[in-house]
Amino acid sequence: RSVYDDQPNAHQRFMEKLDACIRNHDREIEKMCNFHHQGFVDAITELLKVRADAEKLKVQVTDTNRRLQDAGKEVIAQTEEIIRCRVQQRNITTVVEKLQLCLPVLEMYSKLKEQMNVKRYYSALKTMEQLENLYLPRVSQYRFCQIMIENLPKLREEIKEISMSDLKDFLESIRKHSDRIGETAMKQAHQQKTFSTALQKQNNINYGRNMHLVRSRILECKNEITLKRTFEEDDEHEEEVLTAQDLVDFSPVYRCLHIYSVLGDGEIFENYYRKQRRKQARLVLQPQSSMHETVEGYRRYFSQIVGFFVVEDHILHVTQGLVTRTYTDELWNMALSKIIAVLRTHSSYCSDPDLVLELKNLIVVFADTLQGYGFPVNRLFDLLFEIRDQYNETLLKKWSGLFRDIFEADNYSPIPVANEEEYKIVISKFPFQDPELDKQSFPKKLPMSQSVPQIYIQVKEFIYASLKFSESLHRSSTEIDDMLRKSTNLLLTRTLSSCLQNLIKKPHIGLTELVQIIINTTHLEQACKYLEDFISNITNISQVTVHTARLYGLSTFKDARHAAEGEIYTKLNQKIDEFIQIADYDWTMSESDGRASGYLMDLINFLRSTFQVFTHLPGKVAQTACMSACQHLSTSLMQMLLDSELKQISMGAIQQFNLDVIQCELFASSEPVPGFQGDTLQLAFIDLRQLLDLFMVWDWSTYLADYGQATSKYLRVNPSTALALLEKMRDSSKKNNIFAQFRKNDRDKQKLIETVVKQLRSLVNGMSQHT
Repeated sequence: RSVYDDQPNAHQRFMEKLDACIRNHDREIEKMCNFHHQGFVDAITELLKVRADAEKLKVQVTDTNRRLQDAGKEVIAQTEEIIRCRVQQRNITTVVEKLQLCLPVLEMYSKLKEQMNVKRYYSALKTMEQLENLYLPRVSQYRFCQIMIENLPKLREEIKEISMSDLKDFLESIRKHSDRIGETAMKQAHQQKTFSTALQKQNNINYGRNMHLVRSRILECKNEITLKRTFEEDDEHEEEVLTAQDLVDFSPVYRCLHIYSVLGDGEIFENYYRKQRRKQARLVLQPQSSMHETVEGYRRYFSQIVGFFVVEDHILHVTQGLVTRTYTDELWNMALSKIIAVLRTHSSYCSDPDLVLELKNLIVVFADTLQGYGFPVNRLFDLLFEIRDQYNETLLKKWSGLFRDIFEADNYSPIPVANEEEYKIVISKFPFQDPELDKQSFPKKLPMSQSVPQIYIQVKEFIYASLKFSESLHRSSTEIDDMLRKSTNLLLTRTLSSCLQNLIKKPHIGLTELVQIIINTTHLEQACKYLEDFISNITNISQVTVHTARLYGLSTFKDARHAAEGEIYTKLNQKIDEFIQIADYDWTMSESDGRASGYLMDLINFLRSTFQVFTHLPGKVAQTACMSACQHLSTSLMQMLLDSELKQISMGAIQQFNLDVIQCELFASSEPVPGFQGDTLQLAFIDLRQLLDLFMVWDWSTYLADYGQATSKYLRVNPSTALALLEKMRDSSKKNNIFAQFRKNDRDKQKLIETVVKQLRSLVNGMSQHT
């Protein structure tokens, strides 16, 4: 410490003490060595002795080791062989154990490949499932297992693709076979309905009849109905009834459903299937543009739809969940709306009642078939009522042509019957009864013409045709009776009435034909009650127990008669005008010819012969026609006198005109048509008679004095009429100077005329002011 503290002489003292310490230690070491030196020498001596023995021992050990090594070489070789064998044995055991684990895997994989090759895809999926869940986990450490594990998803996708391809082929197959499936289903439904109808007829037959005859009758009924041309079979000799399963292999859809269910993609498959079937439904529901032209077009359309829904119904019942009732109902409602729209459109193009009737039969079978599969079809039967209205329209058009042909072919003369046989033939066609005519001997004539029984027969044929459509509509007899009566009313009030009205208006129909038309409509009107009985008989509806609609034929034929009567009046007046137009009066003649004009006598003879034809007409009609003709003749003659183009009339012309009017009055008094009371018909000429009497007698003082009085002799003479005619005579007197040889009388006459003219003008002016 003092060294470190750097005390003076510290270092030297330290070194001195250190040397002293070293010398002490040396002395102790020397003492120690001296003490042990003998022992060390002894030890060295002993070691030198041992050295010789050690060399000897080394040689011996080396020799022993050499000999031992030589002896152990064979043991070592055997031991190594044993070790190698035991390693091989252990390896073999290990390999066997591992192979026992891998062989089932390989066998299952081989089985999987074989199932894939033979297209047993569902079994292959089950095998894959066993491989994944049971076998592969045991040997997952091997590379080949990893390869297998990697291949399994690919195999699954391959199976999905293959099964989907099969499903597409199946969908294409059912699309092609839908019409055949539907045709078969509809045929079976039709046969079943036919058989039910036959059984019903069998039950209605009297139990007392021979059962063998009953069976024969049923067989005949069945054969008759079956022979109806509702379906045409592709093979007429084919007796085996084919079903949807016979026509289409459904295994692809089952297989695909199971595969997708196993793969956990069942919902994807269901959505795909339904989507594709909806597309097919739209294609099936799309009709051809020319479908309405033939019944085959409708049949093919219905067959495809029925086939589609038969397949869906089959899928519904044989699979679980792929197709549900809700899905089929939704699909059917969509299809039904489309079907109804299509049928409305295409049926409206159809103008052939036979085609419409066949369409109705197809719709009924179509509805019955689908109803048998559980689909609601009430809207189809409602549609049939709409089509029935169109069917009636087509019938009305057809019968309109038939009626026109009948009217064109008619000779409009009474039907001649030469003997009893001909008479029975006529009354078998038309319900005619006339006790007075029955008393007459043959040959004789029936009052109506040939068109009457023909029209009656055609009305009955129309009722039959209308009844054909009403059958199989699931309606009661009362409803069918009501429909028939409404259809018949349309035929009578619209079609037949229109044909009669057009016939009456035709220019070639003369008075004789019009008279016969009136007679015909009278008999047709009387036959309406027989038509009502006819409808009641074919529908088995009593008019007494059930309130039924009445036929409106009465009003139809009454309207036709009224039109014919009006046409008679018009044609009579036209004929009178034709005769009037050929009148050729010499209005300036000095005196009359002493006899009536030739045109007027011809006219009267024409009227007389015409009214003789009216003997078969109702009395009122003939009287009205006669009165109308006389009034028109009187008016025409009056207009002739007052014609503004006629400027002058002589007294001789007045006298001649008076002779013609006298002939008209004689004709009226001869009672050309019976039934007039007193001189009623002559009153048609009263205006002319009073006017002519006034001028012939020249009784102006009486006329002017009594004017306006109810007891006036010339009450029917209008002042304006008298003034117009008097002015024509005045102008004639001035020009021809008829009274020139009696100057004073001429002047007096002229003054009288002027005076009368002034008074007449004052009366006319007074009347106009009063008005």
